[in-house]
Amino acid sequence: MSGLPAALRADPLDWLLEAKDPAVRHLALRQLLDRPDGDPDVVESRQAAMAADPIASILDAQSPGGHWEKPGPGYATKYRGTVWQLIFLDQLGADPKDLRVRRACEYVLSHSQAENGGFGASGVAGASPPPSSRVIHCLTGNLLRALIGFGWLDDPRVVRAIGWQARAITGEGDAKWYRSGTSGPGFACGANEDLPCAWGAVKALGGLSRVPAERRSPEVSRAIDAGVDFLLSHDPALADYPAGWGNTRPSGSWFKLGFPSGYVADVLQNLDVLAELGHARDPRLANAVAWLSAKQDAHGRWINEYAYNGKTWVRIERQGQPSKWVTLRACRFLRAALA
Repeated sequence: MSGLPAALRADPLDWLLEAKDPAVRHLALRQLLDRPDGDPDVVESRQAAMAADPIASILDAQSPGGHWEKPGPGYATKYRGTVWQLIFLDQLGADPKDLRVRRACEYVLSHSQAENGGFGASGVAGASPPPSSRVIHCLTGNLLRALIGFGWLDDPRVVRAIGWQARAITGEGDAKWYRSGTSGPGFACGANEDLPCAWGAVKALGGLSRVPAERRSPEVSRAIDAGVDFLLSHDPALADYPAGWGNTRPSGSWFKLGFPSGYVADVLQNLDVLAELGHARDPRLANAVAWLSAKQDAHGRWINEYAYNGKTWVRIERQGQPSKWVTLRACRFLRAALA
């Protein structure tokens, strides 16, 4: 991991590559050592990950029809409903070819997409799609990231969702805005008193970043540029983005590095998305790089401060303990920023 020793107090790579945590090992091989898909160690670790927790328990909880907990759009309950499992499986590096993963992708595309093309935050049971008034940036971005990661970029429904996400950022076209959901362009959100929501921006760009550069329409490129400008208009280390409802300080959740990631974003996810879009070395990230580096312990490891314990189908990690997943995230970004 060239470039990391200056930022790390110790090298955690051997810890991340331990066979007892094959999902972490699989992604560390890919993301830190640049091993290709067909590398024997990558193949072996991914196969082991699919048969072990946390991936195995999540897939075991899936219904034969493809949903989790109850049929329908799948937003509720947090974080046991259908949409969250697809989001988490992507973050865990699950195999896109697994029939259960493919079934989940098809279920979400068939049940969670609203008429306008975005994905709606509805927890109502039943076969009806969510209304357009429930479509939000964060869910659409999270699901786009997962669906594209699982190989569904060419599905017409994913193409529609990409179009909605881009237009909802730039304000192009004839989109209708709703106070109960996305309330206007530029990441304006009803949950943030109609102000731009930086959490939504991070998730939206996370989804659009997975559209290969050569496949991005001018509309998508303009949306990405607008999103990057917004995220870099404030110091990510301060996270003092617009806050509604009388809040004068950023949410403390920005500063709690965790895994998995739901609708809340932290400083590191902000940095990670900017890095994926080619901005890892932007000088405006210097304070955030220093903040992130200071969070590691003497062994070059980071703590999971936001672990969703008790809210998911399986405990992925213990909150407050050294985290392979957060450490992997931190090393991935620092490698891009400093190597």
